[in-house]
Amino acid sequence: MKITVDEDRCCGAGQCVLLAPDVFDQRDEDGIVKLLTAEPPTGTEGAVTEAAVVCPTGAIRVDDA
Repeated sequence: MKITVDEDRCCGAGQCVLLAPDVFDQRDEDGIVKLLTAEPPTGTEGAVTEAAVVCPTGAIRVDDA
């Protein structure tokens, strides 16, 4: 699994951080998503996939690698 984020599309909703805090964070100054790791830790794949699905702007992309 490989994760990418489009910071320009992010609106700062923060659902990704709530679902997968080991993978996503938000910038302090504007709440835009920060990707902590492009390859999620074992056991977080479901949460990462859900984060991509619920992202209101589609800023998170998950590819099987």
